[in-house]
Amino acid sequence: MPKTPITSQVALVSMPWSLFNRPSVQLGALKAYLETRSDVRVDCFHPYLAVARSLSPETYTALSKNSWAGEALYSAILFPEHKKSAAALFRKCCKNTPIIAKNFETYRQRLQKELELWLDATTFSSYSLVGFSVCFSQLFSSLAAASGIKKRNSSLSIVFGGSSCVGELGTSLLEQFPQVDHVIAGEGEEQLLHLCRSLIRSVKNENASATTCTAGTTPTALDCNTLPRADYHPYFRELDNIFPGRPFRVRIPLEFSRGCWWRKCRFCNLNLQWQGYRYKHAEGLLQELRHHIDDHHCLDYTFCDNALPPKETDRFFEAVEKWGIDLDFFAEIRAVSQPKTLALYRQGGLSGVQVGIEALSSTLLEKMNKGTTVIENLAVLKYCKENNIRLDGNLIVEFPGSVQAEAEETLVNLDYALPFHPLSVATFFLGQGSPIDRDPKRYGIDAVSRHGYYASLFPPEILVHMHLLIKDYRGDKTIQQKRWQQVRRRVALWQEFHRKRKDSSLPALGYRDGSSFLIIRQERLSGPALMHRLKGISRLLYLFCATIRSLSEILQQFPQLEEKMVLHFLADLDKKHLLYAEDGKYLALAIHVQM
Repeated sequence: MPKTPITSQVALVSMPWSLFNRPSVQLGALKAYLETRSDVRVDCFHPYLAVARSLSPETYTALSKNSWAGEALYSAILFPEHKKSAAALFRKCCKNTPIIAKNFETYRQRLQKELELWLDATTFSSYSLVGFSVCFSQLFSSLAAASGIKKRNSSLSIVFGGSSCVGELGTSLLEQFPQVDHVIAGEGEEQLLHLCRSLIRSVKNENASATTCTAGTTPTALDCNTLPRADYHPYFRELDNIFPGRPFRVRIPLEFSRGCWWRKCRFCNLNLQWQGYRYKHAEGLLQELRHHIDDHHCLDYTFCDNALPPKETDRFFEAVEKWGIDLDFFAEIRAVSQPKTLALYRQGGLSGVQVGIEALSSTLLEKMNKGTTVIENLAVLKYCKENNIRLDGNLIVEFPGSVQAEAEETLVNLDYALPFHPLSVATFFLGQGSPIDRDPKRYGIDAVSRHGYYASLFPPEILVHMHLLIKDYRGDKTIQQKRWQQVRRRVALWQEFHRKRKDSSLPALGYRDGSSFLIIRQERLSGPALMHRLKGISRLLYLFCATIRSLSEILQQFPQLEEKMVLHFLADLDKKHLLYAEDGKYLALAIHVQM
């Protein structure tokens, strides 16, 4: 594609709390697109690296995972008169980490100092446009930085874009914050290029005034296969200056797809900025990976997709396995109920996944429109453990409209999940633009309002005009809090159980195969481990259920057995939590221990 003749220099910025051990995929993608499609020269800045050095990587990581606390620190910089309420919110959100909670003012001062140092060291007058990538937990830091730039260069145009600028939020940013001249909603490549053209034309035309308070053009659904490889060289130059020798593992983001091929989860608002689902061919991503390995000598990568494209992902990992390079990948995936798939991914270097488990009640999963069942969720927990893939996932509690039976079903099924890596409890929150937000009455929500924490971050005269990503609501919230208390306690016991295990190299539920018999060892929440033995055809039947099997499949595999006898045997295994049964399907839970 020929370049558009534009002569301009653009600065792109990613502020805290972007993860410090990885470059910004947004900046890398935009820089590559502008420079290959036009004569625009792009400089990228990652001020979060200097902040991580100032706070310490450990403290930075803790704050980056605590979104409200991180925003509170920069709110106090942006609105110093509002510091007291921001500090109170910070301490509330950090109550489980007292060492951090007591240091609000120390951290705020360091952030203020690092921001001023960066602003003073950067020659913004050489740029015609400064763009901020504003994603989760980057709103207040970006507004504070933009304000500082405007104080030093009042005529410089500033554009905001990213997932935190979608729809009405972007419009309210334009209306309430004079330091923001433009907002790009949705995919940014073509819109940013269009904005650069407009700014150059306005500079050349003496009678034209600079455009302000625009929200960009209608975003285009770009073909991922035509996009240039993200340029991460600026990040690595900054990294080597700030952290010489790279004392931590850097993870380079890879973009396999945009959007979500499922896109039906009723609580989700992660795909508001995308126009449908698109993905790259495996061959193209493999070429990108090769370039990153050669350019940056990096072996650790993270997929920034909301959902990997299944067939292309299979082809990708099949190819990577053959390279013979010690690569390590992290990805967000949907529940995979085929063990061969996860085995393939592990052989190709996938060591960690975020899986959208969300619930261990099938009726609740249906309400969430997850498209999965409990037995499938338990299967992916098992297969990840079996293949030495660390699984992180959430169990959403207090989902509006959930009933007591679903909380009780969750408690029962947590006993089956005990042997596997524990999930984290995530309290339901109402996200702007999610299906529940668009139809709240269906879920027993009587009224929707701004989340109460925002009052600690924004002055009231601004807050009243803001449209924000997280909302509060009135409905059955108090009932749900009581309903799910016991589940919270049980998950805490699950987590404690795994923290205290003496030999984590062995599965908590595992079997050894003696050819004609199985010895199954089962650890429990309390008391000594139990030992179970299965002989002959009982062994064969249990091994057959290592993957999800229907009753008809089992009877077909073992025609010599009567259905009544099979059902009795399966029920006994289910009662002992050695096997999970759901709607005529069965899954053996023990993992093979190879000595």
